[in-house]
Amino acid sequence: MAFKTLDDADLAGKRALVRVDINVPMAEGKVTDDTRLRAILPTIAKLRTGGAKVILLAHFDRPKGKVVPEMSLKPLAQPLADLLDAPVAFAADCIGEAAKAAVDSLKDGDVLLLENVRFHPGEEKNDPDFAKALAANGDLYVNDAFSAAHRAHASTEGLARLLPAYAGEQMRRELDALEAALGAPKRPVLGIVGGSKVSTKLDLLNNLVTKLDRLSIGGGMANTFLAAQGIDVGASLCEHDLADTAREIMESARKAGCELLLPIDVVTAEDVKPGVSSNVRELSGIQAGDRILDAGPKTLAKLIAAMDASATLIWNGPLGVFEVPPFDVATMAAAQHAADLAKAGKLVAVAGGGDTVAALNAAGRADDFTFVSTAGGAFLEWMEGKELPGVAALTN
Repeated sequence: MAFKTLDDADLAGKRALVRVDINVPMAEGKVTDDTRLRAILPTIAKLRTGGAKVILLAHFDRPKGKVVPEMSLKPLAQPLADLLDAPVAFAADCIGEAAKAAVDSLKDGDVLLLENVRFHPGEEKNDPDFAKALAANGDLYVNDAFSAAHRAHASTEGLARLLPAYAGEQMRRELDALEAALGAPKRPVLGIVGGSKVSTKLDLLNNLVTKLDRLSIGGGMANTFLAAQGIDVGASLCEHDLADTAREIMESARKAGCELLLPIDVVTAEDVKPGVSSNVRELSGIQAGDRILDAGPKTLAKLIAAMDASATLIWNGPLGVFEVPPFDVATMAAAQHAADLAKAGKLVAVAGGGDTVAALNAAGRADDFTFVSTAGGAFLEWMEGKELPGVAALTN
């Protein structure tokens, strides 16, 4: 992909409008997870070092075009300042006199956070006049919010049409990693797709079977594929009405030369509770009251062998109900093995999606993966082969 980065920009004295995603979890006015705040620090540092005035644009929650005081970005200015070890000014609006006055008072290297862009209906409508009002306070535009890049909003897409546009450091890392995983990957490429329902990942599966050498399907969605082959999955979560769809995906994979790796044994229990009595079952031995809650040891061994034979791994979704031991075994073991290979330089391992990130963090190995995307919808849409408006605006 051809997109401009901050290395291509003349920053000195310029007003840099930077779209970031700092939609962080809060409790009683305090940030409970500052991952997204820390993610934007390299971009801010690069802009400040280059002598730019840094003006942050962001959304928080879903105020639906109205001013909702509880959704103000003001409480994030100080936590961000603490991480930067530098002051962060705040403006009570993102356009108009309040924004202009705050921007005009900036010196080179200063940082300003503007109020929630979603307080204006023009943001989510990608209204040209609202985009122009935002652009009035900038000389250049930087998008560092990959997680919002699947939205064609004024601050993610419209602005990029009005000002010289660049990818921020986090955006660059994200796009480079995804290009390495799906765009021009080292082969063989293995995909792992898990989660509860096939219906939520139809586009993803249909795209991946045309791009990958092997695809491992786990979690509840694997049950639908097993049932489509005539296997009795007992009381397990299963979308029986999608059996034909599952068979179509299997046929598409066969035609594309993508080997599907489905469970060959499973871990079952009659309920999802910590420490509940569980059984390893062959597929032919699944009982009427059994709920399939994790991949079995033979399935895990086959997946690990596939990792060893691969050069690239892209992972979205857990293999079982990893939040409830003992049904975390396969996900944790697969995460450990993939991380070991990536750390040793034997595998390009890219993962993304909320549950996947939570699983890798639970395994304590997220930092050893080549790249872990915190983006949810944008990561999925990328894997589905869809164009992301916020990315397209940087490349066109």
